[in-house]
Amino acid sequence: MKVTGTWLHNPATQAVCAAIMREGAQALFVGGCVRNALLQEQVSDIDIATDAPPDTVVALARSAGIKAVPTGIDHGTVTLVNDGIAHEVTTFRRDVETDGRRAVVAFSTRVEEDAARRDFTMNALYARPDGTLLDPIGGLPDLRARRVRFIGDATARIREDYLRSLRFFRFHAWYGDPMEGMDAEALAAIAGNLDGVGKVSRERIGAEMLKLLAAPDPAPAVAGMRSTGLLAQILPGTDDRALGPLIATEEQLGFAPDALRRLAALGGGDLSDALRLSRAQARQVQDL
Repeated sequence: MKVTGTWLHNPATQAVCAAIMREGAQALFVGGCVRNALLQEQVSDIDIATDAPPDTVVALARSAGIKAVPTGIDHGTVTLVNDGIAHEVTTFRRDVETDGRRAVVAFSTRVEEDAARRDFTMNALYARPDGTLLDPIGGLPDLRARRVRFIGDATARIREDYLRSLRFFRFHAWYGDPMEGMDAEALAAIAGNLDGVGKVSRERIGAEMLKLLAAPDPAPAVAGMRSTGLLAQILPGTDDRALGPLIATEEQLGFAPDALRRLAALGGGDLSDALRLSRAQARQVQDL
């Protein structure tokens, strides 16, 4: 099976892959670009995984005349900019230690180890520069079914980074099949690990919540958050019962999704402080 798309065949992107592979390293598209291409949805970010160490990636890129920016080189990530297109290149990694917020990682040469440390099965799909699909952990059936499922043990994945509880609902809002419901193991694991969410910065929670609310219809996902107790954990006093009618009204009037409008509909306490909104965002929520 092959992934296709103009983004993949773009000469600038192919040149980045060729530079990384020039001395025998692998260059594999991974994550959102592969997932969205298979779902025939827009690809906005290009992520590449490689077995080459980050210093080697930088050297290979610069020798090919490609700009290399060490955006997260300590964690294995280098951004290669070619013809104005940013490619985030990250060395295969495996987790050494996690504290529920950030992971200590070691570089790896095995794509299987890199896949195992990711969050959801639909995000652990890789593709070679020619589009050939690699599925190290069997995520393709889940993607085809639009089923959001943690890789391996859901509780273990959540305890590596408690933000994943919220990410589960965000991915369900954007990519899940609302008619099929949500993964029972995931819901139980989220409900059983609510206290850990307090370890996550409010800035990260706020960014994730706004992405969730920007989905075409986030109401089922937010209802799932309520049922597990996650909604009350991060936004005490909120009530999502007005969200569904608001979305229906938006559709009837032809309004584009607006995350801040939907956030205001949830009500509750100080949303600005709870989610660390910017001043402009806080004013907009207050005025709605």
